[in-house]
Amino acid sequence: MRVGGVSTTDRGDVALLCRRPPSGSLVGMTLTMEPARSAAGSDFAVLARRVSAEGLLTRRPGYYALRLSVVAAMLIGGWTAFALLGSSWWQLAVAVWLAIAFAQVALVAHDLAHRQVFRTRRPGEVLGRLAGNLAIGMSYGWWMEKHTRHHNNPNHDDLDPDVAPDILIWTREAGSGRRGVKGFLTRHQAGLFFPLLTLLGVNLKVSSVRALAGGGMKHRGLEAVLLTAHLVAYLGALVLVLSPLQAVAFLVLHQAVFGVYLGMTFAPNHKGMPHPTGDEDFLRKQVLTSRNVRGGRLTDVALGGLNYQIEHHLFPAMPSPNLRRAQPIVRAYCAEIGVPYAETGLIESYRQALQHLHEVGEPARAEYAAR
Repeated sequence: MRVGGVSTTDRGDVALLCRRPPSGSLVGMTLTMEPARSAAGSDFAVLARRVSAEGLLTRRPGYYALRLSVVAAMLIGGWTAFALLGSSWWQLAVAVWLAIAFAQVALVAHDLAHRQVFRTRRPGEVLGRLAGNLAIGMSYGWWMEKHTRHHNNPNHDDLDPDVAPDILIWTREAGSGRRGVKGFLTRHQAGLFFPLLTLLGVNLKVSSVRALAGGGMKHRGLEAVLLTAHLVAYLGALVLVLSPLQAVAFLVLHQAVFGVYLGMTFAPNHKGMPHPTGDEDFLRKQVLTSRNVRGGRLTDVALGGLNYQIEHHLFPAMPSPNLRRAQPIVRAYCAEIGVPYAETGLIESYRQALQHLHEVGEPARAEYAAR
């Protein structure tokens, strides 16, 4: 059954719609994200009908035309200022501006990946690759595949790549037996969280290069060309315009601020929230693992609408400006059926995420102290 453009089914799961390439590689699948079909009487289907009746699943072309124009102007304006200033330490201010612009481009790419902007797939993919690969140096195809798996099973220990043990860990079990640098990071990960975010922008580039070098990705050649063009143009501009010391300072500051901004945008969404078993129905799996952040229009702009994380996970194709209007409907319905609805202020959301990081690092600290 389709409810206002949202498909629902008895599985109560997130559908992973894919087209397998001839090679059979999972990386090359065409992936889209939408709620799977569920029975007409399911909790999610009831909610979907209420949301659809308000017209909140309808595209917002005017809004996105304005938003894309503003973000493009921020990016072009930043690089224009860079060229006009030349070799100057005032370029550090430009670095901060461009870091904000890069993060806003990434948020636009996120909406494009969810088909919030265009009704059909192709224009979103074309613009997404230009925004991701060419503008900010992040593989759109790699990120979309990873983000799809996250939406299918948010906070699931085995199926969500965003909580897989890496530099940071998100479950107490994952910290056991860690030694060396990883062990040190685990024991102190709450205090190191924000400093480590300064490396996020670089990590996105490294992960993108690894994914493209690994092969099997759809449009791998095009993505590689666009990513290479970004890296050559970016580094070339720094070398040609700035002194060596200014170039290093610009690079470090720009990538650090970009990483912190992007990390602070995504960190409040799921960190410190329950980890599901996979047996939950679609509505509960999405609501219970997500946290909303209260705020006004400025918060909406700064976080790209991701402060309405619950609504976004329930209706990933909903245009971001409609999420604010959907929130009271979703919140009231959760209260009606007895499903906890997490919502907090921005600073409190970071406190909760850091508290969770500290708690899951406790076994590692105890193990280290007992040696």
